[in-house]
Amino acid sequence: MNCRPHLIALLLLGLLPVRAENPAQTFTRTEDVVYGRKFGVALTLDVIQPVKPNGYGIVFMVSGGWVSNHGAINPRGYAPYLDRGYTVFAVCHGCQPKFIIPELTQDIHRAVRFIRHNAAKWSVNPDKLGITGGSAGGHLSLTMGTQGGPGQADAKDPIDRESSAVQAVACFYPPTDFLNYGQPGEDAVGVGTLVNYVGAFGPQSVTAESRQVLGKAISPIYYITRQLPPTLIVHGDADKLVPMQQAETFVQKATAAGATAKLIVKPGAAHGWPDLIKDMELLADWFDEHLRRVKK
Repeated sequence: MNCRPHLIALLLLGLLPVRAENPAQTFTRTEDVVYGRKFGVALTLDVIQPVKPNGYGIVFMVSGGWVSNHGAINPRGYAPYLDRGYTVFAVCHGCQPKFIIPELTQDIHRAVRFIRHNAAKWSVNPDKLGITGGSAGGHLSLTMGTQGGPGQADAKDPIDRESSAVQAVACFYPPTDFLNYGQPGEDAVGVGTLVNYVGAFGPQSVTAESRQVLGKAISPIYYITRQLPPTLIVHGDADKLVPMQQAETFVQKATAAGATAKLIVKPGAAHGWPDLIKDMELLADWFDEHLRRVKK
């Protein structure tokens, strides 16, 4: 990867573009696959397939600050997954402030349904999809983990009849509860710590009352059930943008509900760290164990 180490975390969050080096190619990449349209604009994903696919898919959220940049998709940054045979679907969504979080969420439902409907085309088992991302991408991953589900049986488009459920989640430092952000009662729905991201929350962030409604609707923690797919969160304990409390409370509630959930703490790490790509191996291990059911 032709980049300085301290930029790796940003690259993995989809915040910076990179040109991959091109020695021996170990994957094939299909760019700009249209999975949906919104107001006449195409929604796209890239499919990155390893030379020896294992039949399992990883849906990668290309998202940082609820902004999605196709130019940031870096297949070599997905090496921990590709090296194990996973086919990676790098999904771009509509961006804030043009679209707010509930609208972005619908993009991801559509993307997962599209991938499932076309899984055979990429030699992927449609019932074996994991999802991952960091920060906003982690939030969207948990949203699918908690709220993915059956499509509309009578939908005109067969893709919309598919399920958007995923079978495993592994992500980095995600927001999970915008109404209790860092401490009980702390409102971060476009205010406080997340005031610089107000565009992602839209008009409903104007009043305290509307923030309560929106905050609950977009916080994955309020949708935890026993049916939550196995979920891993890796979080730094020095994170000031997304407090580690967000991961702690999510995992505590998921465990109490009877779901499989785990938190791995990165001591001294803030919101991203230089060797984050190495910790993607932890996520890949999780998918091996809970998606492929491979025991080490």
